[in-house]
Amino acid sequence: MSTLIDIRRLLESSLTEWRGLRIEDLRFWHGDAARLMIVVLVAVSLAMIVVRSTIIRITRRHRVALPSLLTSDGSFSWSFLRHTPLLLLMAGLPWFILALADPYSSLTQRTETFPGRRICLMIDASSSMVRPFSAPTLRQAGNDSQATFLTAVAAADRFVQLRIKGKYRDLMALVEFGDQAYVVTPFTNDYENIRLSLSLVGDYTEFIRFPDQGTLIGRAIEQGVQLFRTFDFLNASGNLLVLFSDGEDSEVLGRSRSVGDLVRSAQAAKVPIYFVRTRFDRTFGSVVSDSLWRDAVEATGGRYYAASDESTILRAIQDIDRVSVGRIDIKQYVTQRPQFRPFTLVAAATWSLATMLMLTVPYFWRFP
Repeated sequence: MSTLIDIRRLLESSLTEWRGLRIEDLRFWHGDAARLMIVVLVAVSLAMIVVRSTIIRITRRHRVALPSLLTSDGSFSWSFLRHTPLLLLMAGLPWFILALADPYSSLTQRTETFPGRRICLMIDASSSMVRPFSAPTLRQAGNDSQATFLTAVAAADRFVQLRIKGKYRDLMALVEFGDQAYVVTPFTNDYENIRLSLSLVGDYTEFIRFPDQGTLIGRAIEQGVQLFRTFDFLNASGNLLVLFSDGEDSEVLGRSRSVGDLVRSAQAAKVPIYFVRTRFDRTFGSVVSDSLWRDAVEATGGRYYAASDESTILRAIQDIDRVSVGRIDIKQYVTQRPQFRPFTLVAAATWSLATMLMLTVPYFWRFP
């Protein structure tokens, strides 16, 4: 099954390359080899014609006398179809010569469309995230700490794994925040790079050394929106913020800003927030700000999850994975990109078809 999937992906990518291919824009690394092959083929063909016309036919002892045959009655003959394998072999030859010339595009810009979203993962690394949160399934082996921060990092990593297993090619970014927000990894479609960053920030020693011990969620959201703006994604659909925090914001607790003010930048930019509130054994309503955060987050088009145990976190990330269905367009600039694959596939397809006809259909075993 995996082999069929790989073949399907190869054909789809080759078809995409073919659609964006322009012959006049191609350059050839081995054009001399292709020209030499053409000269050899022409020379061999001429030599065969000369041999058949001057040597073979002159030798009478190789001839066979046959009685006179009746002339054709004018009916149409399908005998020429026996040449189909030969015609297919000849049809694939020009494509093979082009592939042999090793074509490449010197500079290309193209837009590719993939299923996926632009996702900014945001993890609260404030001092309040040191509280224990029992998550034996999510917690990494060999890590004795049960800090909520480590559970949040493990949940983010599990979410990335879900996206890897799916059909998506998201653009992901990672932000760690406390009093200040820091972009750990800007937007990338390299899932392993994101997982590596999560493993680095998920080290307990590094977490204890994190300099900003307060919690300013509003500043983190503004940083996330600014990251979308920096990459010129705000005018595109498919953006979302996935936020892991215990919800204890310093500005909200100090009543200097309302929860609605904290998410206003995301609401104005039309970036939905999916907030996973991580407080062990605290169901919805057990934290005073739960209802405030829920209303504010839903106003952005996102959703609020009051994660009080491991099962709730797992359901939350599965739900986010399920709703994170979309499409992203990526502009790619490539220099000296090889373009031989479409030509090779056409040649291989025609030659394979000719071989299959010769081996499976007895009609093609005889000459007309």
